[in-house]
Amino acid sequence: MKFKAEIDIMPLKALLDPQGKAVGHSMKNIGLSEIGNVRIGKHISLELEATSKNEAEAKVETACKKLLANQIMESFEFSLIEL
Repeated sequence: MKFKAEIDIMPLKALLDPQGKAVGHSMKNIGLSEIGNVRIGKHISLELEATSKNEAEAKVETACKKLLANQIMESFEFSLIEL
């Protein structure tokens, strides 16, 4: 079976997000002062083969934990659809 995973990786809420802070500050400079608390992360889309949805979820979780996300500083969540 073929699956598609959509993965969102974000800085942990307890940590400072300097990139998000800079973008949030710049919003004020362009007249969008009502926008605040900006957090910037990354989005990853991938396709994989697995014999079941449970196996696909386990593979994506392993990829996130071992390669895609730095769990000391980032959290991740993902959705999975069968193609």
